[in-house]
Amino acid sequence: MKKPNNFQRIRELNTVQKAALAAALLERMLPNYTLFSEALEFGEPEVLRNALALCWEKILLPKSKISIDKLVEKVEPNVPEVNDFDVFGVYPAIDAATALLTLLQGLQSKDEQEYVSVCKIAQGTVARLIEYQFELDEQPYSSQDVNQHPLMEYEIEVLGELIDFVAAMTRLDKDSAKALRQLAVADGQTNIGVEI
Repeated sequence: MKKPNNFQRIRELNTVQKAALAAALLERMLPNYTLFSEALEFGEPEVLRNALALCWEKILLPKSKISIDKLVEKVEPNVPEVNDFDVFGVYPAIDAATALLTLLQGLQSKDEQEYVSVCKIAQGTVARLIEYQFELDEQPYSSQDVNQHPLMEYEIEVLGELIDFVAAMTRLDKDSAKALRQLAVADGQTNIGVEI
């Protein structure tokens, strides 16, 4: 019997599990933004880091008085414009900021689809890096080459582990949230294999 794919499994999670999974993936993506920000002196990574911390709080305590609108207002000016930068790092930075805005949108609208979108953005970042590497080497590639690349296989494996953890949670509390966050960055690297 074929094991269901990650996205099928994500759809079967409950709302809180999906939100926590999306936040955990952001823990792996945000350092890409920080590295870009520091290298090119653009944006305020601490604004994004703080917004993610408040997302965790909102997921843990849905009744907490956190203004999602205000967070969106703070995060939006920190999204780099692709045309302003001539470095590959702008893409993972945009993806991290966009994924964070998507998570905020999901928390505000209570639309589970937004959480699934965060997972797709995270994988998209990895796919883009692989494509970029093929292009640098002037190698033709197919979507199969991208999907079978060790970086993508690893990303899918990590996502699978995070889904296993979230699916096994009976409820999300401070301890399980902390354990999930630690698991997300346990390998000491971002979703595109940059050391953090």
